[in-house]
Amino acid sequence: MRYLPLRPDDRKAMLARIGVASIDDLFRDVPEAARDAHFDLPRHASEMKVERTLSYLASHNAAAGSFPFFCGAGAYRHHVPATVDHLIQRSEFLTSYTPYQPEIAQGTLQALFEFQTQVALITGMEVANASMYDGSTATAEAVLMAHRITGRSRAVLSGNLHPHYAETVRTMGELAGEIVVAPASAGVPEGLERVIDDSTSCVVVQNPDVFGSLSDLSRLAEAAHAKGALLIAVVTEAVSLGLVESPGAMGADIVAGEGQSIGNALTFGGPYVGLFAAREKFLRQMPGRLAGQTVDADGRRGFVLTLSAREQHIRREKATSNICTNSGLCALAFSIHLALLGEKGLGQLARLNHATAVRLAERLSAVKDVELVTQAFFNEFTLKLPKPALDVADALADRGIIAGVRASRLYPHDSRLRNHLIVAATETNTDADIDAYASALAEVIA
Repeated sequence: MRYLPLRPDDRKAMLARIGVASIDDLFRDVPEAARDAHFDLPRHASEMKVERTLSYLASHNAAAGSFPFFCGAGAYRHHVPATVDHLIQRSEFLTSYTPYQPEIAQGTLQALFEFQTQVALITGMEVANASMYDGSTATAEAVLMAHRITGRSRAVLSGNLHPHYAETVRTMGELAGEIVVAPASAGVPEGLERVIDDSTSCVVVQNPDVFGSLSDLSRLAEAAHAKGALLIAVVTEAVSLGLVESPGAMGADIVAGEGQSIGNALTFGGPYVGLFAAREKFLRQMPGRLAGQTVDADGRRGFVLTLSAREQHIRREKATSNICTNSGLCALAFSIHLALLGEKGLGQLARLNHATAVRLAERLSAVKDVELVTQAFFNEFTLKLPKPALDVADALADRGIIAGVRASRLYPHDSRLRNHLIVAATETNTDADIDAYASALAEVIA
């Protein structure tokens, strides 16, 4: 393949077309100080020398598992069995692509079908798709789906929905209608029933919410249905579905979730896997793709893409979504881990998470002037501290404790939450971790 560089006239014509005078103008959003920064690096070096230098720099980093870690807020550190990584790295999975030709993609299609079955079971819904990009985009797609089903265009979002999810809903749905976001209320019932009116298409609520609080969604579902609206339940901690009553059992019409906590490591924020499930009567309005089971001409079981109403396949204006793929490898990791756990194992893992969080909450709330805001929780809760959470978290980090996520990071303009710290505990936290956290927090608060 030949490389044909642009001539000066070509560059000039391209810049004129997009309305800038020079290539430097394309970088005007980058601070000038950063653009002119000088890095003390050699102009060239051998590969071996570069490897040595980078290895030396990397050696200064602390290993992720070498200190107590209590961050959550939508992404959770769980143990992923070695079997999961071993299986997803097999070439037939790692190199497989979109299963457009079912006759040569039966393994991929069956894996997606199994994934859908698992998601439908744990969410208490009737149908699930073959995954979305992540939990936030799944939530936004759920809102757009509710608009299509109800013919309305007003979405009510809980203030305790993860702010990043709410922002994704705004980005994808602000041109589709009105988006009403209730104020955040850590540990206090929101009363969303009062905000639902006859123009509301859906109510979006997270359970457990961003502060860790658990709620019974049944009354909210009844209130939404009485007004002809749908209830969209969001789950960011999939392990909770092994212990908490499923969204479907509480009356949810659509479930959007993040599956990272089963089978997928934190990996610096992605890739993750979005879960999406709904009532069967809404099947035709679901986004993404669905794998289905059928039989061939000889009556043998086989798998196909049953529904794939995306813009790649039909006219854009008829498509239910323009998300043109699914997180296949992450979905496979989810399915393998969940299959290894089984129904009993998922329940045991969930109970272990809850018990660990209860022990941690009891120890931390016993520290003088520390208040436990979240009364009913799964594996995450919120503390109100006597000092700004930013100062406390930084002081704990200096002592080797990653204490959690300060609420002011998620709600930077809400001064009421500047002293709130969101803390998560999983099966990876030991009693020694809990003791270290409690002792360090007492020192910092004092």
